[in-house]
Amino acid sequence: MKKGFYYSAIVMLSLTLMSTQCSSDDPAPFDNSQEIAEIVSTAESGTWRITNFNDSGQDETSDFNGYNFSFNSDGSLVATNGTNTVSGTWSVTDDSNSSDDSSSNDDIDFNIFFPVPETNDFEDLNDDWDIVSISNTRIELIDVSGGNGGTDVLTFQKN
Repeated sequence: MKKGFYYSAIVMLSLTLMSTQCSSDDPAPFDNSQEIAEIVSTAESGTWRITNFNDSGQDETSDFNGYNFSFNSDGSLVATNGTNTVSGTWSVTDDSNSSDDSSSNDDIDFNIFFPVPETNDFEDLNDDWDIVSISNTRIELIDVSGGNGGTDVLTFQKN
């Protein structure tokens, strides 16, 4: 009987020691917060104009000629051409539900929303855009539609 008790105690002790020695093979989640802060700071650092808007193969850049875009720190987005002003919201968020575990801009969304009717040109900008590249003077965004498979490209150039 004592032999069984000691055997059980040794097995339990061994299992306890093994469980504390094992490490997880899962990588730590990637923290995009610093990169998001840099993107936000860049967008907020002046006014921008659209130099390319391609909606599923159709160049619609001219729809936004003369408009200057301001990405404000309170999350508001204002587009004005001196006569007309269109207000919306913007944000930069971590899209961690992506199947890509890399530390690239693919996991970061540049969100634009203008509360306008579907017939308004600004409605075409409403999306959670993926960032292609960003610099102090240029923001390049892309969106691949899940529905029709079309690709939209949006480029802002700093004024």
